[in-house]
Amino acid sequence: MHKRNFQDNVVVVTGGASGIGLATAKQFARAGACCVLLDLDEQGLEQRKNEFAAAGLRAETRVCDVSSKAACDAAIQSVIRDHGGIDVLFNNAGITQRSRFADTRVEVFRRVMEVNFFGALYCTRAAIDSLIARRGMIIVNESIAGVAPLVGRTGYGASKHALHGLFTSLRAEIRHLGVHIMIVCPGFVRTRLQDRALGADGRVTDRPQSFVGPQDTPENAAAAIYQGACREKTMLVLTFMGKLGYLISRLAPGFYERQMTRRFRTELEGE
Repeated sequence: MHKRNFQDNVVVVTGGASGIGLATAKQFARAGACCVLLDLDEQGLEQRKNEFAAAGLRAETRVCDVSSKAACDAAIQSVIRDHGGIDVLFNNAGITQRSRFADTRVEVFRRVMEVNFFGALYCTRAAIDSLIARRGMIIVNESIAGVAPLVGRTGYGASKHALHGLFTSLRAEIRHLGVHIMIVCPGFVRTRLQDRALGADGRVTDRPQSFVGPQDTPENAAAAIYQGACREKTMLVLTFMGKLGYLISRLAPGFYERQMTRRFRTELEGE
């Protein structure tokens, strides 16, 4: 099996200041890549830059709001200008929401789409010519919510399904040009994502989160993502419960939907 080598590659990671993005950047950096972390958290980026330097790993940072096309264009072009191109783009930045559809303001759906879907679209569009020229790789942090229903997160699920449609279609369009696309579907992973989940009114919700099975760590997810990238996987489903859920949703979608509704019902009670 072909195994890709990331030595001296330029790897761009959105949402790179924490969670899966940060852990994955460290995996690539340990393999000899130069990682560029994009994030809106300027203070967090500065801390990560110091951490990488202390560990003897190559990393740079760019403050970037991925919901802004101009910001994405500027960040990606600065990387290309400084390094000559981009070999790997990890579209990882994202936000979520937890609220009943009927109670959720349209602005919340728009905000989630702006970050999760359009952020990935903007960065990919800005980097695509370089990725094609260098026969690079695009990694997309999609989630099981991109291929199966997730109660109480209609905005999040919509954005992730949109990512699935975009990047599976793009894969078919550019595969012959040597660009590989890997879609990653994590199950429940312990990150800051849920701490900042939007509620029905657009403010961070204080409602407790429901889980299916134990939460995995960003480090475990990152190790799997890196190994999947080395082997050029096209679809990577993470965690035991994530794999089980993916399988059941395909073989018995009605049963999956009923179980999901039962499991997450309490999350919406009282709204």
